[in-house]
Amino acid sequence: MKQRTTPSALLKRRLLAGLAGALALAPPALAQTPAVPGSPPAAAASGTAQALPSGPWTLQAAVDYALAHNLNVRLSELQAQNNQQILRQSRAALLPSANLSGSQNWQYGTSVNPLTFEFQSQTVRANNFAGVAQVTLFQGFQLRNTIKRNDLDYKASLADIEKARNDLSLNVASAFLQLVLAQELVRANQTRVASDQEQIARTKILLKAGSIPESTLLDSQSQLATDELNVVTAQNQADLARLSLLQLMNIDPANAAGFAVAVPQLPDPDEEGAFALDLNQTYQTAAGRLPEIRAAELRVQSARRGTDLARGGYYPRLALTGQVFSGYSSVRTVTQIGNDSTARRSTFFVNNGGVQTPLTVTTYQRNIINLPQGFWDQLNQNLGQQIQFSLNVPIFNGLQVRTSVQRAIINEQAQNVRAEQARLTLRQSIEQAYADARAAQLQYAAAKRQVTALTLTQRNSEIRFNNGLLNGTEFNIAKNNLTFAESNRIQAKYSYIFRRKVLDFYQGKPLAL
Repeated sequence: MKQRTTPSALLKRRLLAGLAGALALAPPALAQTPAVPGSPPAAAASGTAQALPSGPWTLQAAVDYALAHNLNVRLSELQAQNNQQILRQSRAALLPSANLSGSQNWQYGTSVNPLTFEFQSQTVRANNFAGVAQVTLFQGFQLRNTIKRNDLDYKASLADIEKARNDLSLNVASAFLQLVLAQELVRANQTRVASDQEQIARTKILLKAGSIPESTLLDSQSQLATDELNVVTAQNQADLARLSLLQLMNIDPANAAGFAVAVPQLPDPDEEGAFALDLNQTYQTAAGRLPEIRAAELRVQSARRGTDLARGGYYPRLALTGQVFSGYSSVRTVTQIGNDSTARRSTFFVNNGGVQTPLTVTTYQRNIINLPQGFWDQLNQNLGQQIQFSLNVPIFNGLQVRTSVQRAIINEQAQNVRAEQARLTLRQSIEQAYADARAAQLQYAAAKRQVTALTLTQRNSEIRFNNGLLNGTEFNIAKNNLTFAESNRIQAKYSYIFRRKVLDFYQGKPLAL
């Protein structure tokens, strides 16, 4: 099965490969494009001048400044804050919900009175008000599983912040060492130019004395031109390394004219014995402290809670709802007996001995009027309450729950694979860094022996050249051999230092020079 590479591992490999590419450059090839650090932040968008500390920057000061101003770290912090609010919302879902609602509408023409349910043909203004409270009594433990899952996601996002800070620290350390290396190569090339100029001055004297031919002077001048080009190329490489460090620190290059790094006193790799390391112990230490491993394990637990959450869809749901409601209608009237009355006269015929005698009776009846009922009176009379238990039992819903459970199980398995992959990548990174450190230490020792031998050869060639016993081409070859040996020694030194710092980082040691 082909192993996949996690973003964290890819970043570390790019860091190692980036420094290795820079260290492997010989002086004539310094004009090549430097390795680009993984995910550099954007420059400050505000355009305002930044107040920078005075004096050379140490590695710790550069790392601290980058951590305080890097946009990727800020985005990780904002993501963690967002997950914190999601967790807060899931906890609040256990509380009852309460809402008030109100509406006002107008009905024209024939319509049904919303309160009397009678047909009427007139304009009606109606209001409806309700207050509803609901609490979930049982939902297949989904609410509690949601809280546990979101809590794990929040803790994983906190680990992501640490990971972003660690990645940035390694990025800054890589760029810092690349800049120190480039500056040292500039000084080495400048020293060679000064040596060439002295050699040309001596060659002109010998040429006037007739001790050497003119071609020897031309060879020396050609060598000077080559070394001057190497100085320009090395300076360009140093400028690019400086720009890369400024971008990682989120400093506008236009406001960093006086930016410089403090060159630390770094021991030579051969000042200590053969580098040895317990790889298994280093891996155990790194796996127990690195945030990417912790985040991967937390996401496995989160995926497991997601599976429990999906299974909750098989369970019934029970909820309790309480409601208070009332309303108002503009056509609602109330019957009222007036203070005045209306007289009514009725005539009856009474049979009195066969004679119909009229009898007039006067009655009085109070007047009854219908008046519009007041707003608050209607709200009070129409007030109603309701309590409801609702039970929802899932039976068949198009296999939605079953599909959700299967997808959750697959996601849990994928998170397990990612966690295992993160641990495997960590072990491989430690093994690779250790192998590179051992190789760089051996390379430094061999390059140092080569420099010692070629220094003696170059001195002997210079004596022979000054006495006319060696031509300019052979003398330049001896000088170039020493130049390449010195460059290899410098490159091997910084390659070893960086890989040692990576391994120190895995062991929990502070990232300092």
